Amino acid sequence: MISLYPRIKNLREDCDFTQQQLAEVLNISQATYSRYESGTLDIPSSALIALAKFYKTSIDYLLGQTDEKPPYPAPKRKHDKNASP
Repeated sequence: MISLYPRIKNLREDCDFTQQQLAEVLNISQATYSRYESGTLDIPSSALIALAKFYKTSIDYLLGQTDEKPPYPAPKRKHDKNASP
């Protein structure tokens, strides 16, 4: 199974983004993003959530816990009029 750090690098490269562009998405420096990819700095959960949303995938996919790229369906809210009882 692929580990987290190569997967975020591969996603970035597959989408033709630079580290700087992803750093701007996460509101961090390019150097910090580079450390995430290299594994010298752990990625905080807030950044994992942001990356999963950005790439329209799940955190499990980013972490290598699944090879299924599509994100999970959003949970239905209790106050949502369209949600089934």
